[in-house]
Amino acid sequence: MVKETHCPLCASRDATAYCEDARRPYLLCGCCALVFVPPSSYLDREAERAEYLQHQNDVRDAGYRRFLSRLAKPLAARLPEGALGLDFGCGPGPALAVMLREQGFDVRVYDSFFAPDVATLQAEYDFITATEVVEHLHQPGAELARMWRLLRPGGYLGLMTKLVTGPAAFATWHYKNDPTHVCFFSRGTFEWWGAGRGVAPEFVGADVILYRKPA
Repeated sequence: MVKETHCPLCASRDATAYCEDARRPYLLCGCCALVFVPPSSYLDREAERAEYLQHQNDVRDAGYRRFLSRLAKPLAARLPEGALGLDFGCGPGPALAVMLREQGFDVRVYDSFFAPDVATLQAEYDFITATEVVEHLHQPGAELARMWRLLRPGGYLGLMTKLVTGPAAFATWHYKNDPTHVCFFSRGTFEWWGAGRGVAPEFVGADVILYRKPA
């Protein structure tokens, strides 16, 4: 019986079994509806980094650019000219930052493994992006709260992650099989998080979520 029921997003301990496969269990938070993996099933830091190094995220790859454009295009349409942004969790190849710079935006990058310049976390930004990041976070509550603090009033937080739709689909979902994916969000989870900040999420397509910080 899994005892690690402390939700890493909302800190509630009201979690119950949701699913289990051959490698690890998954819990459902009764407060914010986050599905999460207990810490005992996390990879250690070196194993996690090794997994990321296997990712092929080349900005010259047309298919990868199309993938990132699902966030980049709607976000860019909402930003003022020359806006300053942060690509949080940029990985070893910060392709999204390159794409947004091509459109005239000033973009800095941060990644705890590959671009750990903490000075970037001391500034304020007009927008912050986290593409295919939140599902990796061991402390999503703290990290999302920090991103929100770094946003200027009227700024945008742009997230990309695949969404939980229900237990039947989750059981056969390829997305949960990545050993570095430890948090899984649903529309309800993002609505809960936004409500705590007085803002509703805007869902763009199947996997893009935009929040605008109240001015």
